[in-house]
Amino acid sequence: MHIQIINFNLSGISRSEYEAAAAEAAQPISEMPGLISKRWLANEETNTYGGVYFWETKQHMQDWMDSQIFKDIGANPAFANAKVTDFEMIESLSAVTRGV
Repeated sequence: MHIQIINFNLSGISRSEYEAAAAEAAQPISEMPGLISKRWLANEETNTYGGVYFWETKQHMQDWMDSQIFKDIGANPAFANAKVTDFEMIESLSAVTRGV
């Protein structure tokens, strides 16, 4: 399994506007091959939003990053200071701590 964390700040839109736009993107994101789960994140105090994605493989994550929907989201000026990090999950330790 591969985990990807994306964080960004909202620029020029409110949280409610963001959530309305994200609701439209949720279904196409859910249809990405290899996506196990996405958790949506919000911290209004720091104006930090994003998601934690659980992918079957690193290649599935890369395919998402190469997709048109990812490129369109990344080009949206409402999402500033975007940061993408990814991690291999340590399966043996995660199994002990009820990992996904």
